[in-house]
Amino acid sequence: MEKDASPPDPSRQRNGFSGVLYGEFSDTLNYGVRYSVSLTEGALTIQRISSSPDRTKVVFNLSDCIGCRAYRGPDSADIGAYFTAYFYPFKRRWMSAGVARQRVEQCFRVALVQEPLVNLQEAERWAHAIRDASLMQAPRREGVIYTELRRPCRTMILVNPQSGRGQALQLFTGHIQAMLTEASIPYTLVITEHQNHARELVRKADLSQWDALVIMSGDGLLFEVINGLMEREDWQQAIQTPLGILPGGSGNALAASVHHYSQSPPAWNEELLLSCGFMLCKGLVSSLDLVSVHLASRQRLFSFLSLAWGFVADVDIESEKYRHVGPIRFLMGTLVRLASLRVYQGRLAYLPAKETLKPPKGSGKDPPSTPKKPSLCSSLPCHLLPNASPKKSSLKNCIDTNLNQNSITKSSNVITNTILEPHRNNKTASPVDSLLPSLDQPVPDNWTVVNEEDFVLVLAIYQSHLAEDLWTVPGAMADDGLIHLFYVTAGISRPALLRLFLAMEKGSHLACGCPYLVYEKVRALRLEPISQQGMITVDGEVVEYGPIQAQVHPGMAKLICG
Repeated sequence: MEKDASPPDPSRQRNGFSGVLYGEFSDTLNYGVRYSVSLTEGALTIQRISSSPDRTKVVFNLSDCIGCRAYRGPDSADIGAYFTAYFYPFKRRWMSAGVARQRVEQCFRVALVQEPLVNLQEAERWAHAIRDASLMQAPRREGVIYTELRRPCRTMILVNPQSGRGQALQLFTGHIQAMLTEASIPYTLVITEHQNHARELVRKADLSQWDALVIMSGDGLLFEVINGLMEREDWQQAIQTPLGILPGGSGNALAASVHHYSQSPPAWNEELLLSCGFMLCKGLVSSLDLVSVHLASRQRLFSFLSLAWGFVADVDIESEKYRHVGPIRFLMGTLVRLASLRVYQGRLAYLPAKETLKPPKGSGKDPPSTPKKPSLCSSLPCHLLPNASPKKSSLKNCIDTNLNQNSITKSSNVITNTILEPHRNNKTASPVDSLLPSLDQPVPDNWTVVNEEDFVLVLAIYQSHLAEDLWTVPGAMADDGLIHLFYVTAGISRPALLRLFLAMEKGSHLACGCPYLVYEKVRALRLEPISQQGMITVDGEVVEYGPIQAQVHPGMAKLICG
């Protein structure tokens, strides 16, 4: 019979759970095997009841638990009820070094009395207590301010079935779907059908129905969602909707960054997917910087990852033809581009983060006659960027899943004509870029100017990773209020450039001492290509080629992370 070990302490009550629970339950496969089970605010402890002196305790940390459910067994003659807790602790990888999150479930049979309903109520009491206690124990990074997702969290999940190797939908049904059920998260699954489908959908959606928007794709789909939110009349409220990322593409830069911010050991492929799914289920939310980008045509867009020109942009776009091989496409594209390394001429200017923030002047004053050129410092690489925009899919359904009920609805076919649109005149004023002058005006005096330099690449990045295996800015955070600017000048050899990329896999490229590489922390920048041909990408998407400038807006969006 179950016993309460101690009375509840009102000072420790939260989310409906306080104190300690203790009970004795049967093994689900062998009713003759019994366990003593105790629940505290931090752990679930299990010990087999036996006359043997070796009664090893197994302790599960509730910070690794995503949920618990109670239920009746399949046999109607069984008077017992059951509860199962779901954990994703770090365990050693099979036949390899390191650790990764792996699924473990603990299931117990409750048969305290002969009345099935009473047993089910007791199982539900335990499941409820475990769920509540696990919500209090989410892994948190010191110094980061978190909020928590509303419970139950009504979630829209957008999946691009064509991203990466075309396996995003299979990865969702094979891994994430079960995790959401275990965590009791109701969701609606929307399968995107064409480029800008997600952008148009979130632009018009009734966001009061959703507590979170989650992307299962490469980084390109999140680019659509963010810009769709910023094009709404209620953009200030809309952009506060928590955003989640589940890696389903070939780049997965933000997913790798979010995993890194959780201070977890490195992970790739399905291990990275489980990690991001785990963080979604735990439901912690922090801030995410966005960068406002202006093009020469007066188009404006919002970026969460990077702006690139030269080698990085070339590799990302040109490697599209290797998409079917997954993340290795970037290595293949790098080798091809190294064989015919290009040099681009242009002007670069930026506002160093250490400078006092001054509003730009509106006069036609010329730039400083003697440009300040930063000292060349340790290396930083660059690399290929996230996925390109979703391609048209033959799948045409939205699958609406609300835990125990499924329904199918037709998805919207409305689409914008171009991936970049002029920012609309909303009822609420758009974010003001106070650091940026007009593109036809010179930059302020407190900016650093690099005049008519020959560049191999320019990369402005605001996350730690540029791809799953490219740890580009080891010290970056999602809300550090910085643009991390790197550029490589002409003269670097092909082997030296390749070494930078190889070193980036372990984040050691900053110690290479490459004299052709510059790294600066900035708050705003302007790039003016002089070379007639080339590509510029924002979050991996090709944008208009020509003068471009950008400014960071600290903490403008919300990101589900750990």
